[in-house]
Amino acid sequence: MTITINPKNKKELAKIKAVLKAIEVDFIESEEPYNKDFVSKIEKSRKEISTGKTKKIALDDLWK
Repeated sequence: MTITINPKNKKELAKIKAVLKAIEVDFIESEEPYNKDFVSKIEKSRKEISTGKTKKIALDDLWK
């Protein structure tokens, strides 16, 4: 299970960490807000769109 929390500042972050530790919930900190693989896929798709490398799919065929 995953939960994402976005504190507004370092003070909020410290409070959240203190609560999680107090209730013995494991957590992982990361400075990177996005998964690098996901970001690279989005960038690749944007390049494909800008160069016209797209595929048109009829709405009726979308879920086939």
